Amino acid sequence: MTGNKTMTPPRTDKPASSCKACFSWGQLPGYSCRACFTFATLHEVGQCSACHRSVPTKKGYCRLCWLQASLEARANGEVVVLAPYLAQLQHQQLFLARMHRIRQPGPLLGRAGRRPARHTPEPARSPSPWIQMSLLDAARDYRRFDRRRDQDLNNPWLVKARHFAREFGEARGWTHWTAREVDRALVIALSGFSAGDSVRYCELLPALRERGLNTGRTTEVLDRLGLFQDDRPTVARWLDRKLEGVAPGIRHDAEDWARTLRDGGPRSRPRGQSTVWHYLSSVAPVLLAWSNDHDHLREVTREELRAVAEARQGSELHHTLSALRSLFRHCKATGTIFRDPTVRIRRGRRSYAVILPLDASDIHRAVAAATTPTARVVILLAAIHAARSKTIAELHVDDIDLGQRTLVLAGRARPLDDPTRQAITDWLDCRRQRWPNTANPHLLINRRTALGTEPVGRLWLTSPLRHQVATLERLRVDRQLEEALTHGPDPLHLAEVFGIAEMTAIRYATAARQILESSAETDSSPSTRTQGPANDQHANRPSGSR
Repeated sequence: MTGNKTMTPPRTDKPASSCKACFSWGQLPGYSCRACFTFATLHEVGQCSACHRSVPTKKGYCRLCWLQASLEARANGEVVVLAPYLAQLQHQQLFLARMHRIRQPGPLLGRAGRRPARHTPEPARSPSPWIQMSLLDAARDYRRFDRRRDQDLNNPWLVKARHFAREFGEARGWTHWTAREVDRALVIALSGFSAGDSVRYCELLPALRERGLNTGRTTEVLDRLGLFQDDRPTVARWLDRKLEGVAPGIRHDAEDWARTLRDGGPRSRPRGQSTVWHYLSSVAPVLLAWSNDHDHLREVTREELRAVAEARQGSELHHTLSALRSLFRHCKATGTIFRDPTVRIRRGRRSYAVILPLDASDIHRAVAAATTPTARVVILLAAIHAARSKTIAELHVDDIDLGQRTLVLAGRARPLDDPTRQAITDWLDCRRQRWPNTANPHLLINRRTALGTEPVGRLWLTSPLRHQVATLERLRVDRQLEEALTHGPDPLHLAEVFGIAEMTAIRYATAARQILESSAETDSSPSTRTQGPANDQHANRPSGSR
């Protein structure tokens, strides 16, 4: 040996290069590859008898010539010594670094060829990046899966998915039954899985529904592993239903506009799904009416747009013109129309409904309908703190400080009153007993969201007051109006207390001023002075409801 040298591990940021001894190409730890470094420490430098280079040699031949002779011997299928092949070398086959470690086809040479190969099971890992392309894209029928006949628990994709599901379920606080259902579903989905495949939602859903397995958590695991394909045609089906009967030219532009709103474009950010649905629902009747006389949006004139505006008023006019303006701007940007007919068409000021206070009996019935801890928390947050349903659903546990008696709503810290503090404490005790291991950071959770991290839905949140006059939105509006009636119609005070916009605060202050002026005129009349406070709606409010 020439010395006790050590080789540093290769850096990950080092560029690829060629080995100076065997000319292999790859990311090397130094001037030579690891195999040539070891070969040089075992043998002295000399002139190779085949390639005539001054490099470390073994029995007169360098390592590159030995590899070439071994490659030709394997190609001929002969288990013999390599001396004849070394003497006949006339060329060299270059290769990538560390490729000599890969098992080549053919019989084993040397001592390895005289002993049987030991069978070692392949460790559970993801297959190599080489993918066998599919000949036909045929749909899979997971409903025909038989666990005794078709399960393959040694499939590396299945082993990886089951291990990830166990760790993911522990982090999310899944119950034993949920984890067991997801494990059974993964066995069905990945037993015959191979590289390049994907699990499609429409193919997997019928099999999981027949067996009563959890579909949402299973697809969440598969999606995080990159093995899931959501092929539900909800958007395309909804567009077909909304634009049925519209002229083909107009329909093409409307569909392209709706998809750009949903997915975003080069100079536009993606909008929410509810915004896209609301925009298309507003313009669908107009597009259907235009289809009777036009084949394309470039034929629509300003007079027709003015006719659409004159036939509508209030919020309907505002939303329809906003959606049409967005549609024509998109068509102008994509070059499908020559000019935008919505330019300089005014929407006018938006008219709002008259704000009136709730009756005391309606508030009493809403309070009586709150029979669960969650319903009491929701009603108190809306009736006392004027919180919207979206704000209540997105409220986190960390936003509540029971010790300091503070509550953070929409980024604004508010003092926590006694009724709300008691209701939140009761709900936290109930939540701790029912879902002790949940990882959901939101304050309000249910049976479905306790297994994940998403907030509760709006329908579940508003269900206790669904058939009441005093809904969550009416309670929120009534709370802001009561603040204006109690402390005076001051828009600055309302904006500071509730964090609302200036124009919204002016609306509430104007409504409170009108109510106060009308009540003052009524109290000054002789026929109503003897009635006393019985006619005052705020005199009969239940104590503690605010």
